[in-house]
Amino acid sequence: MKHNAPLEAFQQRQLRACQLKQLGILEAIDAICRRHDICYWLDGGTLLGAVRHGGFIPWDDDIDIAMPWEEMQRFVKVAQKELPEGLVLQSALTEKGLKEPITKVRDTNSFLVEPGDNFAENYAKGLYVDIFPFVAYPNLPRKLVKRLTLGISKSYSILHKAHRYSLRALAEFFWFGTKYAVCRLLWATLSAIFRGRDVYISNILINNGYGIMHRRDSVFPVGEIRFEGKSFRAPARPDAYLKDLYRNYMDIPPVEKRKIHAVFMLSSLDGGASVSQNVKSKG
Repeated sequence: MKHNAPLEAFQQRQLRACQLKQLGILEAIDAICRRHDICYWLDGGTLLGAVRHGGFIPWDDDIDIAMPWEEMQRFVKVAQKELPEGLVLQSALTEKGLKEPITKVRDTNSFLVEPGDNFAENYAKGLYVDIFPFVAYPNLPRKLVKRLTLGISKSYSILHKAHRYSLRALAEFFWFGTKYAVCRLLWATLSAIFRGRDVYISNILINNGYGIMHRRDSVFPVGEIRFEGKSFRAPARPDAYLKDLYRNYMDIPPVEKRKIHAVFMLSSLDGGASVSQNVKSKG
């Protein structure tokens, strides 16, 4: 018997309630984006779930969406004023201790623990929807893009993790600091030489360790897709988009890989009203 079996059983009991609360967060984001004509689309495992399962991947515990960088700036401004009560906008640019440079909309009446969470920092740790900012990419070979983005994202991650004073930490600082600077310089130089930025779009470099690139015509103009019985924005060609991410995306992974990512999650701290109810009351 596994030592963590009771926790895993608890996670499974909580999963659906947590998914539905995250769905409510997505509805709130969608309402703001439609009201202000802000472009977004379902991304990653959320888009995969919509296509393959008609909703959440059964073992998935998060929601991912993407926005062009400029659209995210607009969203951040209006969302701070228009998010329903119980939701907060969270950004690594404004809060210390966040482990990833990703904008999130968090529910404050829930609790989520993930690998790498920093409990020494007092940032919100409720259920959330991830918002990934996308930027234009130069017309470079995919293998070169992957090599550079992996170097940038890995170096950034190591440089921003907590370090104790040691010779190893000092060596890491100089090694990965140099690697980060060199990769960024190469990217800037090649981007200036290969100026074609009307073909590809993808996540910002520090979030793109896999070197993924999407053709712009697979994303725009964004369309609609059904997710958990509701309509949300989606890439223009979901099949091409998902093949860029997962290749054979319709293949179901083996049982041992169908795992919840969170260490611990709790759908509600006090049994109060759901986010979706708050969204409806504000509509």
